[in-house]
Amino acid sequence: MAQKRDYYEVLGVDKNASEEDIKKAYRKIAIKYHPDRNPGNKEAEEKFKEAAEAYDVLHDPQKRQQYDQFGFEGMNMGGFGGFSDGFSMDDIFSMFGDVFGGRGFGNFGGGQRQPAQHRGADLRLKVRLTLQEIASGVTKRFKVKKDVPCSHCHGTGAEGGSGKETCPTCHGSGVVTRTTQSLFGMMQTQSVCPTCQGEGSIIKNKCHECGGRGVVKGEEVVEINIPAGVAEGMVVNVSGKGNAGYHNGISGDIKVLIEEEPNDIFVRDGHNLIYNLLLDFPTAALGGNAEIPTVDGSKVKIKIEPGTQPGKTLRLRDKGLPIIQGYGREIGDLIVNISVYVPKTLSKEEKKALEEMQKSDNFKGDNATKKSIFERFRNYFS
Repeated sequence: MAQKRDYYEVLGVDKNASEEDIKKAYRKIAIKYHPDRNPGNKEAEEKFKEAAEAYDVLHDPQKRQQYDQFGFEGMNMGGFGGFSDGFSMDDIFSMFGDVFGGRGFGNFGGGQRQPAQHRGADLRLKVRLTLQEIASGVTKRFKVKKDVPCSHCHGTGAEGGSGKETCPTCHGSGVVTRTTQSLFGMMQTQSVCPTCQGEGSIIKNKCHECGGRGVVKGEEVVEINIPAGVAEGMVVNVSGKGNAGYHNGISGDIKVLIEEEPNDIFVRDGHNLIYNLLLDFPTAALGGNAEIPTVDGSKVKIKIEPGTQPGKTLRLRDKGLPIIQGYGREIGDLIVNISVYVPKTLSKEEKKALEEMQKSDNFKGDNATKKSIFERFRNYFS
């Protein structure tokens, strides 16, 4: 499988391009590699599909944000996958007819356009997750107010089973065709039929409950599975759980925006977690053991070497957060940042003992030790 090119590179625009710039760039490429201008040219067909996939992502603000933040990996999350190998030209023309001004360049492949189905609007929700929920993944239940199919007419929009009749304007095709002269010769363009809105049929007797739309206001309890490893600002797509489409059309999706609750124990750094371990001075000097909490609620023991310096870091492999990828599942690390507690008040005995220690050269750090501590801090934050 050929490696995908950056979507901005495909369309020849920069990352700050406006929606109109993206649309113009796509239109230019689509006309150049349009199958009707390149009959039998597989390379042109692939470039045409490649441009369509890039436009599908970049003209949608939500998909574009996901792509800008996570690249192709972000497209594998939450139903944002690219075009499949079976994605046809008719699918592309159906999705982007507004860019082409309809089908354009005649009927490629001789295909018959299918009457359109109405698609329900998407819904948007926010969900706040704890770090523990992010680590393991979680299922959330929401009571969602939305358009649902009308129970009286079973979503058809017709009263008493009266049914529909063929649209007199488009004669059932759902589109109207116009032929014009262009630089490339005679050009046929198609647009959605204004009478039936692309359905190919009209309702003779509208349902008195829904007014002929086939949907009414209602609510549904929806279960949403949040995958492990999500992050603040990610959007999880729940396909088919949004508003119902008119006349038993296609249901929209639910877009779930992820928000993270602050955590009192760990600091998140991508897929790694940082834990600040505060040692008492005797343990730092003499060595010993320490218990480190993990995000799943368990604890692990670590060994503290004698003479451990403030600023030292230890890395516990695979104790962080899962990494969302298109292929497989990896886990980040837990980084233990060590600091040493210095008491603010001392008893007379403690003060006397420390004054004696102060006289020893062992308690006077040399320049090499000071430089080593500084280097560790600088390397950690660089």
